[in-house]
Amino acid sequence: MTQAIISSPEQILNLIPQRPPFVLVDAIYEHSEKEILSGFTVPEDHILVNSKNELLESGMIEHFAQSIALHQGYNFFLRNEPAPVGYIGSIKNIEIFAVPKVGEEVRTRIRVLQQIMGVTMVSGEVFLNGKLIARGEMRTIVAKEME
Repeated sequence: MTQAIISSPEQILNLIPQRPPFVLVDAIYEHSEKEILSGFTVPEDHILVNSKNELLESGMIEHFAQSIALHQGYNFFLRNEPAPVGYIGSIKNIEIFAVPKVGEEVRTRIRVLQQIMGVTMVSGEVFLNGKLIARGEMRTIVAKEME
């Protein structure tokens, strides 16, 4: 199994704007300027876990979005710049075939398709034990700081 580049909760929180109990990423396994492989192990007490101990589909979509935020945050970290706050601009062609259970780890590969004027368009795939369980595209928008 691939060793994580980053897996400490403190480091992850420095790279994304989300805060507990709404954090849905906990590791970076691979990173390049245009791609990331993130991880998330579903905790028992997470706010987006249902009574069957499964991550809700909305949690899968949020994990996808936070993987994008993690990619952007790590890019900024590598340039010694503060991580930006971003928002989901659109979700396209999302397909969820299965959801992970408590204790299971998903790994998500996000590929940047295009970046222009603060808008990032990505495609992504979510895997559980090497099996594709979700895929889709998303656009995120980086918020400009008000001075």
